[in-house]
Amino acid sequence: MLDARPAASCPAHAPADHPKVTSEKVGVLLANLGTPDDYSYWPMRRYLSEFLSDKRVIDYPAWKWQPLLQLIILSKRPFASGEAYKSIWNHDKGESPLMTITKDQTARMAESLTALYGDRVMVDFCMRYGNPSTKSKVQEMIAAGCRKILFVPLYPQYAGATSATANDQFFRALMEQTWQPAARTIEPYFDQPEYIDALARSVEAAYAKVENQPDILVCSYHGMPKRYLMQGDPYHCQCQKTTRLLRERLGWDESRITTTFQSVFGPEEWLRPYTVEHVAELAKQGKKRIAVIAPAFSADCIETLEEINEEIQESFLHAGGESFTYIPCLNDDAAHIAALTRVIQANLGGWLD
Repeated sequence: MLDARPAASCPAHAPADHPKVTSEKVGVLLANLGTPDDYSYWPMRRYLSEFLSDKRVIDYPAWKWQPLLQLIILSKRPFASGEAYKSIWNHDKGESPLMTITKDQTARMAESLTALYGDRVMVDFCMRYGNPSTKSKVQEMIAAGCRKILFVPLYPQYAGATSATANDQFFRALMEQTWQPAARTIEPYFDQPEYIDALARSVEAAYAKVENQPDILVCSYHGMPKRYLMQGDPYHCQCQKTTRLLRERLGWDESRITTTFQSVFGPEEWLRPYTVEHVAELAKQGKKRIAVIAPAFSADCIETLEEINEEIQESFLHAGGESFTYIPCLNDDAAHIAALTRVIQANLGGWLD
């Protein structure tokens, strides 16, 4: 999404042999989790190795974790994960849905911010794992004249394994720069009214399309080990607040909405209730029609399109459920782009006023 590199020139009053510099811009760098380049074994292995070697994601000592990861987990998991990716892959464009959607979000965001700031702003995206890397995009922005960069992790709720590791990678990229730009990162926007309103609108639109209203809305957030909560990570509390604010915006009572956590990995206890188990329990309790939304994901991805729409749906139907409605992520919906634009505007204060 980068604009063509602006013309370079010597600064005013500089000697003729002074290196040419590009005109200054402000960069807005959106960041998402990442995606493998392909669903075959080696691209999947490279992606999973980078992801699962991140100490923010798996904090076990390297001497204990890496032999298990490299010799056992990565000898098998790329095949299973590859099959899951294959089932949702955008074969027309040769990329994952997350990549397609993130490109669309970036294009919409570029249009929105250009309308506000003209050619003074440059918008692009990067991935924490895989391509395009954070390092490569930081380098491109600096080369294109960005002397200020706003880094925007696309995670409404803060977690060490999402927002923090994305920020870590951004600052690692800056460490390699001879002339560092000024830099900012955004706060989590889990309780911003525009974001909550965009979520509510997506629920209202989905409910308007079904003949029989769901008995309950399941807000399924990505999980994390319970230990991280006890160590002070605010993610669990922020997820609960998002659900509460969404319920209040919809005007519902507490019986119509619930919070769960998905994507459990490893032997230790994670945040509960687990989505895959809870939807089965709801079916057994007589909740025959449910809807599921994933407020922690800014774009549909493997965890929503495959895990929710296949594994979790199967768990619900197998337990006696009758109607399962998945409400897509906000993706590049106009209300979502407007909400993100408002967050970015607030964080650009003093830079592009």
